[in-house]
Amino acid sequence: MHQESPIKRRKSRQIHVGSVPVGGDAPIAVQSMTNTETCDVAATVAQIEALQKAGADIVRVSVPTMEAAAAFGEIRRRVTVPLVSDIHFDYRIALEAARQGADCLRINPGNIGREDRVQSVIQCARDHDIPIRIGVNAGSLEKDLQKKYGEPTPEALVESAMRHIDILDRYDFQNYKISLKASDVFMTVAAYRLIAGQIEQPLHLGITEAGGFRSGAVKSAIGLGMLLMDGIGDTIRVSLAADPVEEIKVGFDILKSLKLRSKGINFIACPSCSRQNFDVIKTMNELEGRLEDIDVSMDVAVIGCVVNGPGEAREADLGLAGGSPNNLIYIDGKPDHKLSNEELVDQFESLIRKKAAAKKAVDADVIAKG
Repeated sequence: MHQESPIKRRKSRQIHVGSVPVGGDAPIAVQSMTNTETCDVAATVAQIEALQKAGADIVRVSVPTMEAAAAFGEIRRRVTVPLVSDIHFDYRIALEAARQGADCLRINPGNIGREDRVQSVIQCARDHDIPIRIGVNAGSLEKDLQKKYGEPTPEALVESAMRHIDILDRYDFQNYKISLKASDVFMTVAAYRLIAGQIEQPLHLGITEAGGFRSGAVKSAIGLGMLLMDGIGDTIRVSLAADPVEEIKVGFDILKSLKLRSKGINFIACPSCSRQNFDVIKTMNELEGRLEDIDVSMDVAVIGCVVNGPGEAREADLGLAGGSPNNLIYIDGKPDHKLSNEELVDQFESLIRKKAAAKKAVDADVIAKG
């Protein structure tokens, strides 16, 4: 029922952000960024814990001041998920964030300053055995590159990245990852394709400033999907003007659709039509809301009528096919029993949870046996 992804991933050097491997044969990591005031430690910790509960592998935290760097240290002590400190303008803040326990330092070549300052960050990262993310953004390219190209282009983004990669190479520092982000899908995709064959380090993907929840999710799915289909990408962030928890959910949905990650329920649901024998949209809304805590990989089909219902249900771990007077439940591809509309959601949720618990027990037994 679960097929392997046909995508052949680009070979990349593996680094570690805290306990999370990035690159190589590691699963593509999903990350987000806090939008609370970093100096509000309680609020930031609460948001990080919510992101972790949603499945975040890595969380990035903006550290704009020395005061924020001190708060970052307290946040680091209160949470367990790996944290990336996001640094702009003042390289000294990066040095302090590393001392405060950052698992990765994100710096922007366009505004971090002279090479000697970058060198200080490199040495600090080496001393603390943490990676650097060189984050190039179309909106903050170096002034000379803006003048040379006239406007942001894929080539300008790559030149900015390579300029700083050259510095890292001169100091024999290979523990880094790269991002080349723009709000334009075509520019972003072209830039990543250009650099993918030039370096061996992992690539962090994102369409920056993608937009609100709906438009940003669509734009990210298209841009990241194109790159992921090419095998490019070792970690992703879906940038939405929305609750950061939604970024994690959309990120996993993108990876699940390409069979690159398999966390949680993969719902196969029809859009519904006049043939439906139960309210598919209402049923899906209720099931998705109730079952967000399930982290076991499983396929669940919810189809409103007998046209496609039996076929889809047979291919899923659990299936619901609409029928009159009662709906038919499939378990492991076989018809099992019927449910009326009145008991549909409660009973189907119970079946899904029972199935998830059984799969989790099997997975745990496999791990225990090595």
